Amino acid sequence: MLPSHPSPSAAPFEAPALIATRGMSSLLTPDGELLDIPSDEIAAMLAALPPPLLLHGPATIRRVDLAPPAPPAPWFDLLELFLFLYPTIGVAPTPRGMALALGLTPPAKLEADFLHVLLNVLTERLKDAAPTREGEKMRALLPPLAWAGWAWAQYVAELIGPPAATDLHPYEALRVWRRLPKWEETAPRPPPGHQPVSPAAARARLSELLGPNAESRAGQADFASVATAAFAPRETFGAPEVVLAEAGTGTGKTLGYVAPASVWAERNQGAVWISTYTRHLQRQIEQELHRLHPDDEARRRAVVVRKGRENYLCLLNMEDAVNTAASRGDQAGPSVIALAMLARWSESTNDGDLMGGDLPGWFGELFGAGTVFGVADRRGECIHGACPHYQRCFVEHTIRRARDADLVIANHALVMSQAAWAALTNDEVPEEDATPTRYVFDEGHHVPDAADSAFSTALSGLEAAELRRWLLGAEGSRSRARGLRRRLEDLVAGVPSLETPLDAVLHAARALPAPGWFGRLHGGNDAPQAEASDLIANPSEVFLTRLNQQLQARQAGKPRVASTECDLHPIDDIVAEAADSLARALRRLVEPLEILVKRLKAQLSEETEAIDAAMRARLEATIRTLRRRAISRAEGWISMLEATQTVPEPGTTPLHVDFIRSEPITSRGRHAGEHDVGLYRHWLDPTVPFASVMQAPAHGMLITSATLRDQTGNEEDEDSHENAWDAAEARLGATHFPKPALRAALMSPFDYAKQTRAYVVTDIPRDDLDALAAAYRALFLASHGGALGLFTAISRLRAVHQRISKPLEQAGLPLYAQHVDAMDNATLVDIFRTEIDSCLLGTDAMRDGVDVPGQALRLVAFERTPWPRPDILHRERRLHLSHGAPKEYDDRLARMRLRQAFGRLVRKADDRGVFVMLDRRMPSRLFSAFPDGVEVRRLGLNEATREIGEFLQLPPLDEQK
Repeated sequence: MLPSHPSPSAAPFEAPALIATRGMSSLLTPDGELLDIPSDEIAAMLAALPPPLLLHGPATIRRVDLAPPAPPAPWFDLLELFLFLYPTIGVAPTPRGMALALGLTPPAKLEADFLHVLLNVLTERLKDAAPTREGEKMRALLPPLAWAGWAWAQYVAELIGPPAATDLHPYEALRVWRRLPKWEETAPRPPPGHQPVSPAAARARLSELLGPNAESRAGQADFASVATAAFAPRETFGAPEVVLAEAGTGTGKTLGYVAPASVWAERNQGAVWISTYTRHLQRQIEQELHRLHPDDEARRRAVVVRKGRENYLCLLNMEDAVNTAASRGDQAGPSVIALAMLARWSESTNDGDLMGGDLPGWFGELFGAGTVFGVADRRGECIHGACPHYQRCFVEHTIRRARDADLVIANHALVMSQAAWAALTNDEVPEEDATPTRYVFDEGHHVPDAADSAFSTALSGLEAAELRRWLLGAEGSRSRARGLRRRLEDLVAGVPSLETPLDAVLHAARALPAPGWFGRLHGGNDAPQAEASDLIANPSEVFLTRLNQQLQARQAGKPRVASTECDLHPIDDIVAEAADSLARALRRLVEPLEILVKRLKAQLSEETEAIDAAMRARLEATIRTLRRRAISRAEGWISMLEATQTVPEPGTTPLHVDFIRSEPITSRGRHAGEHDVGLYRHWLDPTVPFASVMQAPAHGMLITSATLRDQTGNEEDEDSHENAWDAAEARLGATHFPKPALRAALMSPFDYAKQTRAYVVTDIPRDDLDALAAAYRALFLASHGGALGLFTAISRLRAVHQRISKPLEQAGLPLYAQHVDAMDNATLVDIFRTEIDSCLLGTDAMRDGVDVPGQALRLVAFERTPWPRPDILHRERRLHLSHGAPKEYDDRLARMRLRQAFGRLVRKADDRGVFVMLDRRMPSRLFSAFPDGVEVRRLGLNEATREIGEFLQLPPLDEQK
């Protein structure tokens, strides 16, 4: 067991220091003795010692097989102290990572005494900060932190001094919403000009960005020239200038498109939206833009990162959390520590972005992920202008900054959502910011995936129950959920024309799944019961029950342990009847919602002079929210339900694919094995709606990636070259735009034949997890770490991690894993990049777009050929979109994924790397996924590990140690 919580007199200088691994751990005892101890003996020693000094406590105790204690943490964690001092500075949560963040050179071998070196630096910098404004902010937070039991509270107080005497409540320091700056409205930005960007101007800007001593990259200047075509004036409405530019790994495409984009933005006084697939990739692009604007203030004005509202700190939720903590008294200690750290961060953050912004990705692991999610607006309950913190809102700040920015870094989901909204409303109710006209879709090979997600529809138990909660609120539970009436009460109170349809909406919402729906769906008695009025033939619950019955009837008879699905048609009569009943109920919900929106819009037009700017913004936001979260969702469900009454003609090509699906529920409070069920609709070709919504707003679009085309043979063959581009255009939706796309391909500058090796290991049994784990262990040892293990299934990733983490760490190779370590992907990659001999396991998010140059990544191992998932949706797409060649369609998707995985290996001219496929059944026809000159060899594991060591020029691991 761990020692008890530090006493008020405990000091970290007197504490033992610990750096733990699953092999040998380093312990510095209180009397100064430095010991190397087997980790399985550490737990007993810690029980007899004072609270230890360590770094990343949760990870440390996992490595010595201790159960996590109840918070607050009974140790001195240097990450907590670093966060308190530098709340927005990124640091990989390892001793080496913190040393680099502090500007220190870490020793080759890190032992426990080095933690005191880090502590000494932090101590001196805390003293330096004491007389500054930052010192005042830190002192103000010490009373609630000390009361809550934060281990560092007394130590910090002795360094920076006690807080000034005040009559204010100790929690006043947590009420950060009272101290944040307000935004102010400015005049609308005029529409941008249409001046083109010449290739010469793009090349000149690129040269400025690179500087005189930059590494020369063949093709980068050509890429910048080609990209200028996306910034030419549009000739015809609805026909944007579309450029498809494939830039091989190492071309430097980010700065290649930033060059013409920044020139266009400056010349035309408009914003270019740069869109990518994930939050992690948004962060990578934002970091690249430091070259364009080295000055922090200039960059803040010119560059803005935009994400969905649910990613940002909601000050109203923060206020609710602080008030809840105050009401809980002595039980609120752990939450007070988390809220104090969030308060400290929120006064320093660039934009309030909780998810992938400047809040450390390990924050939730240290202080509770529930706190982070709780202060974000993940329930869609923003009340906009009615919020008392509206003018300090981080989201509103970001929206207004984006209006005047040159470059806005967004993600595909947000871009498509905004374009779809503009197309749906025809700008009757303006969006919160102007619709952009110029777009760059980086990682463009993900455009079809993003469109598939953005334009699909799901009518499941969780989705329908969430809409009910959004409309009706918590319904008697302890949740802080605010219903529609509470959010609109100041708008509708005393206005019969608004109160009447609102009452009708709330009455109709009771047709959605009532509290306890899950237990009733599965016949259980452990869920709370709904009111009697809800249980009388609740049409949504009846429909879900009937769906579940059809799904179970058509299963193959295996126990349901994961997702299952079946075709909607031929539909059971009882399902069709229930669908018709639910469709009528949803129409009764949509009708009063439409009336409510119509009358709110009437207020905008009839009371123009009486409504101030804040109220106008509130009404517009309310109308948008009602349409987005309720009306459009319910109308999509109605359309699906109506389709159940029509039997599709055999042999026809459908516009949509409808199917029934059951998925495990992974939310907190649920038991393993519990499943939700729903009716799902996807576009057969999701780029159809993508092209439809982008045609009007977009004047120019650049779609770029290292893997736009599927290269299946000799690129010198003209027919093969043309076919690859035709297939790329079809997959990306370029064929749906009126004007043909401009095509360009820039080759990678790397000598892959010299810099890489590729193997298929032939002696690993396919379904033997022990053998698979042994293979990963052998490969990672052969490369001395620096290895990325990729998986097509999370279950196999976790099973391999469980088997190899201890032996690898005993060999001095730390192992990290997506879906295992409680950190976001960006933090895991930061650690992997910092700890150059570490290993990382991941799935597709680690396969695409991750940039780890240098020796930190020298081996990529894939456990199985990344075939597309053989589900109903893929079945229909390969049937109707493969042009009669379904096997080639499957091969194309697999090759694209292999190309992305291989692309992680070489990021610089002097990189060397090895790609290993552990699936002996991988067909040779997929080898064309790899660059020209790369010979893929089939051989046994022992021979592969020997050749890896020889190619990477590594001595045996024992010799190195």
